[in-house]
Amino acid sequence: MAKKVLIIEDDRFISEMYARSLTKAGYEVKEVVTGPEGLKAAADGFDFILLDIMIPDRTGVEVLEDLRGQDGRGLPKTKIIIMTNFEQDDATRQSMEKLADGYLIKAEITPKRMVDIVKSFEAKTAG
Repeated sequence: MAKKVLIIEDDRFISEMYARSLTKAGYEVKEVVTGPEGLKAAADGFDFILLDIMIPDRTGVEVLEDLRGQDGRGLPKTKIIIMTNFEQDDATRQSMEKLADGYLIKAEITPKRMVDIVKSFEAKTAG
């Protein structure tokens, strides 16, 4: 059964680029644009969530906090990977890293590299 990936990203070009590569690699991918859409879609259960920080209607940080919950333990089997092109101050980045499983700078991640990253998280989970 294919692992499921949710991409919460408002830049359609980036979202489609990652979705195509992940689908080709055998993942089942769903794309949404806004924070509320992401929260609703996440309820369907995903193995991985690729979450942009700058999305409409709710920030990626707010979505991350909602997904992980007050105790930081929400969706324990879902790997959440933050994606951004903006430099965060140390405190903001550290708070996100406590709740997320990964933190990526989009400008540094090719579609092939994204597949490799997701596969590496999958291998860690399986092993």
